[in-house]
Amino acid sequence: MMDMKIIELILLATGGVAGAFIRFKITESPLLFGALQVNVLIVNVIGSFILGLFVVMTQQWSLEQKYVLLVAVGFCGSLTTMSAFALETTNLMESKQFGIAAINILGNVSLSIGAIFGGMSLMNLIVRGDLIK
Repeated sequence: MMDMKIIELILLATGGVAGAFIRFKITESPLLFGALQVNVLIVNVIGSFILGLFVVMTQQWSLEQKYVLLVAVGFCGSLTTMSAFALETTNLMESKQFGIAAINILGNVSLSIGAIFGGMSLMNLIVRGDLIK
């Protein structure tokens, strides 16, 4: 088992509470795009974008593991939600809305991966100073 210091536990918990709170606020009122509820898609894409930014920050500035616990594991891990995505998709399939389920799968997966790349690309531009010129 991992030997976790108190400060690491506090950072992990702080990130987790913040991410869970923001996810709750974004998902508490259903936002529909046709028959597809997009709240979970929104939190997954936002969390993936933030994670993409953070990956580059971690590499560029050699951030300590405790910051990975705060942002990547705690905040982004509790902001994004695979279980809600899986439940929504299952519910769509059970109600025989296979086309919408496919859109949900493709949207969550492709947009989340795209958001990781987008966040990484943006942070690389910022780190290199290309946005300021």
